[in-house]
Amino acid sequence: MRKLIRKLQQQSLRRKLILLFSFFALVILSVNILIFSRFSRMLNQLGGVYESNRQLNELDSVITDLQASIDEYVSTRSFDSLESYYDNEQNLRNHAETLNNEASDNALLLAEKNINGLCHSYLELAEQTVDAKRGRNVELYAELSEQTEKLGAQIHTYIYSLNNELFKSNSQTYQRVSQSIKKLELVSVAALLAIILASVAIISASMAMIVKPLNRLATAANTVASGNFEIDVLPVYMQDEVGVVTRAFNQMVASIREYIVKQRETLERENELKENELRMQNHLREAQLKYLQAQINPHFLFNTLNAGAQLAMMEDAKRTGELLTNTAAFFRYNVRNSEDATIGEEVRLVDNYIYICNVRFPDEIHYEKDIDESLEDMKLPSMILQPLVENAFNYGIRNLERHGMIELEIKEKNGRICISVWDNGRGISPKRIDEILNSSHPAPDPRSSSSNGVGIRNLLERLRLYFENDVTFEIISEGAEMGTEILITIPCLKG
Repeated sequence: MRKLIRKLQQQSLRRKLILLFSFFALVILSVNILIFSRFSRMLNQLGGVYESNRQLNELDSVITDLQASIDEYVSTRSFDSLESYYDNEQNLRNHAETLNNEASDNALLLAEKNINGLCHSYLELAEQTVDAKRGRNVELYAELSEQTEKLGAQIHTYIYSLNNELFKSNSQTYQRVSQSIKKLELVSVAALLAIILASVAIISASMAMIVKPLNRLATAANTVASGNFEIDVLPVYMQDEVGVVTRAFNQMVASIREYIVKQRETLERENELKENELRMQNHLREAQLKYLQAQINPHFLFNTLNAGAQLAMMEDAKRTGELLTNTAAFFRYNVRNSEDATIGEEVRLVDNYIYICNVRFPDEIHYEKDIDESLEDMKLPSMILQPLVENAFNYGIRNLERHGMIELEIKEKNGRICISVWDNGRGISPKRIDEILNSSHPAPDPRSSSSNGVGIRNLLERLRLYFENDVTFEIISEGAEMGTEILITIPCLKG
């Protein structure tokens, strides 16, 4: 029994309900079949109560018909009457075969045996009468005809008497069967009521087994909905859909608890980060103040250089004044607090740088530029062109025995800005080009960084960040002493 209960607990809710209703449907069907078969037997018995009376009445009718056919044949001697005689004679024989022919202590069966004997005697007399008529023996068939009528009347009397006795006996039997049917009706109604009550009780108990976990689950869900997640884990007894939902609910509550804990930890970390951010902002303000204070010195330097330039002009030292003016403009651009610049500003910075270098190193730099004036207002990160030109000078043509040349070209092609910095200096190997462009951390090399610390790799990363990777950067060199060209293409952004 326990194994059966465990097996039922492991079934799905749908299967449980199907099994439950199938069981009661089978029980009700079985009881109905049993009652119906019992009723059928009693009804058959009730229908056969007066069967003996019906057979005796038919026998009496057959004898009457046979006597009439004999009388008609004796009177008319027609072929139709003879044929009717043979039909009735065979019919009487058939009915006589159904009568009791055995000795018995039962008076009714004994009377039935006597009627059977009289019927056979009657058939013999009837046959002799017909034969005498056919033989035209008038005296004989007249005598036999009279005896046949008397014997037929005697059989009628016996049948009437037996029929009355059988009717009395059958009436008693009918009453007994009727009473049994009434009792069976009561028993059937009581059995069906008992089955219905048992079904209701068992179904109620089964529904309670299903509803109880649902009520427990609903109560727990309402508790969770109110914001209280500190509830006990719900027990799972069934393996059906309710059990699945209960286990899922338990897992959900556990996950929510874990999520709340993680959220609290996250909030605590966020609070810590906000505190750190506030501290960093304070430090940033302090750094900005220090930066503003530090700007005093560069401004003093710019003012001093400008004063020196004016003094040189007053003393008619024009070349010295131009040097001081270009130097002041160069340093002012370098220390300005801005990430954006225009191509025009960058080109002017290169001009300042070339002028200063030509003063320091006379006749070492031959500089040419080809700039599309319509692109001068286009935006790009600051300090892009000057480091490239500086690299070309320091590590391309400086101290070169032959005539050194640097060319700067800025044109528009296919809706993009193309920048070219070319020198005819020492060149660079393909391996080193690959290291500069593709290595995450290129080794220090004079060719990869400028004198002011802004390396080509750093410059490329700044361009990619500024233009969101919409940049192409190439270093072209055919080898040693073959010169180098740096090609950059960027989108057109108006300043």
